[in-house]
Amino acid sequence: MAEVDACMADRVILLEFSDMLLIERGLSANTVSAYRSDLNSFAAWLGGRDKPLTRATRDDVHACLASRVADGRSARSAARFLSALRRFYAWCLRERRMSEDPTALVAAPILGRPLPVTMTETEVRKLLHAPDTTTDIGLRDRAMLELVYGCGLRVSELVSITVDQINARQGVIRLFGKGNKERLVPLGEHALRWVEDYSRDARPVLLSGTSDTLFLSRRGAAMTRQSFWYRVKAHAQRAAVSSDLSPHSLRHAFATHLVNNDADLRVVQLLLGHSDLSTTQIYTHVARERLKQLHSTHHPRG
Repeated sequence: MAEVDACMADRVILLEFSDMLLIERGLSANTVSAYRSDLNSFAAWLGGRDKPLTRATRDDVHACLASRVADGRSARSAARFLSALRRFYAWCLRERRMSEDPTALVAAPILGRPLPVTMTETEVRKLLHAPDTTTDIGLRDRAMLELVYGCGLRVSELVSITVDQINARQGVIRLFGKGNKERLVPLGEHALRWVEDYSRDARPVLLSGTSDTLFLSRRGAAMTRQSFWYRVKAHAQRAAVSSDLSPHSLRHAFATHLVNNDADLRVVQLLLGHSDLSTTQIYTHVARERLKQLHSTHHPRG
C-alpha cells in the first residue's frame, strides 16, 4: 500500500512539474516530454527500492547513472538524464518539497561534440526533385522540403507553421522557435514559389473543414514530425541519396552551405534561431571536415 501511495505521489508531483515547464518556462512540448520520460525512468528505478522521488539521495543518482551506463546508454543520454534531474530537484527545493538537492556535486559526463550529419548540394538537389509534383501530396512535400532547406527550419517549426506566418509580399516567414522565441527568416525565391503553388493548388484539395495550419495530411489535419520524417526517408530512397539522414539534415545542410559560401556566422546564428553563437560555430567545423575529405580524396598526396 505504501508503494502504491509513493507511486501516486510521484505521478502528481511530475504532473505539477510538467505544467510548470510548459506554462512558466515556455518550453516546447517535445522538451517537456523528454524531461518527463527521464524523470519517469528515475521514478521507476527508485520504485524498485521503495523510494519516492522526493526521498532520493546523491548515492541514488550515482547508482542510477551507473546502471544506465552499464545498460549501454551513451554519455549524451546520461547528460540529458542528469539535466532533467537537476531541473526537477531545483524546482523541488524552490517549492520546499525537499531540503537537499540529490544532484548536487554529481559530475556531468564529459561529452565530445559530434558533427551534425549534413548533405552535399548535389544530394539536396536530388532530394528536392524527388517528389512527384503532379500530385497534391507530391506538391506539398516539395514545398515542405524547399522551405526546410531554404529557411533552415526545425522540423517542429515546419509542421506547426500557420498560413498567416508566411508574408509573401515581404518575402519572409515568422517563426517561433525554442522557448517561443520569435524570428523572421527571408523566404528564398524557390521556397516562396513552391509554397505559393502548394497553397493555391494542393492545400484547398487537402483541406477538410477549417484549419490555419499550412501543411496538411491526406486527412486534412496538421502533419506530425513523424509523418514528415517518413516522407523524407521515402523521397531519399527514391532519389538514391545515400547520406545517413536525420530529421534535421536539411537544416544542417542549410547552415553548412551558408558557411561554405562565406556567410557571416552571426547571420547564420540569427537565421537558425540559436541563442548562443557557440552552437552555430559547429558548422565551421563541418565545413573544415568537408575540405579535409575533399583533399584526402582528390589530392595525389592526400
